[in-house]
Amino acid sequence: MQKIVPHLWFDSEAKEAAEFYVSVLGGEVKSVTLYPNAGQEIHGRQAGSVMTVDFTVRGFEMLALNGGPVFNFTPAISITVECESAEEVDRLWGSLIDGGTALMDLDTYPFSPRYGWLRDRYGLTWQLIYHANAESHRMFPSLMFTGDVAGRAEEAMGFYTKTFPRSEIGMIARYGAGAEPDVEGSVTHGIFVLEDQTFSAMDSAHPHQFNFNEALSFLVRCEDQAEIDRLWSALSAHPEAEQCGWLKDRYGVSWQIVPANLGEILGDDDTAVVDRRMAMLLSMKKIDIETLRAA
Repeated sequence: MQKIVPHLWFDSEAKEAAEFYVSVLGGEVKSVTLYPNAGQEIHGRQAGSVMTVDFTVRGFEMLALNGGPVFNFTPAISITVECESAEEVDRLWGSLIDGGTALMDLDTYPFSPRYGWLRDRYGLTWQLIYHANAESHRMFPSLMFTGDVAGRAEEAMGFYTKTFPRSEIGMIARYGAGAEPDVEGSVTHGIFVLEDQTFSAMDSAHPHQFNFNEALSFLVRCEDQAEIDRLWSALSAHPEAEQCGWLKDRYGVSWQIVPANLGEILGDDDTAVVDRRMAMLLSMKKIDIETLRAA
């Protein structure tokens, strides 16, 4: 089971988007959950409508949620796809750009003979890249540190790799002199690993009109309450953002710290039990497994 799962917040298009990504990149829709018949309204969604869609593309798992028109994706976190050839970049670009927009045109760049950055029809951003030594079909989240956290990518990589086990910083490429407004020595491209999963990071001090938000968060499947407690203590930096297992770290990145068997805990043949546990979950900040089970 993938430990850290990108969680995508949609208005109502989660299933449609997941099926689109699977059709373009290859993979499968693994499961679909529906909103329960809870006494209280959840995200303004109708009971029995699609709540979450768990899907994989190229062996990389993501989770999509229909949460209403609350958050919009930004380029601060995109999904990078390393392709086996320039032709594959072109093929994926042709499908993903349909109904979307280019952020960096599909072209040849000093760092890649074929690269493009786009926003798809649902607002999610993708970086498609080919280079000769790429690990074929690797996919990973890419974080861009902008605004008041520009210049802190290396610090964040160090913080995250100290927080999560089975983690390391792989490589860091840096801005040289004359790259203003970016500071010399800050990160143009860094690779790091958390829980044996690849991530990348970069700084950009240009005046972007976006930053990290809850539209793309990272769901961490924890083995027990002790792991939940440890990660919550290490990561949470904004108490006002704590809700239902969600938190926001010191850089503004959102995480969901949840038990790995949350679906099992919430699932029950007795719909009244499901409703009570869902209501309890929504009232929590940090998840308490035993309290949730007792509901």
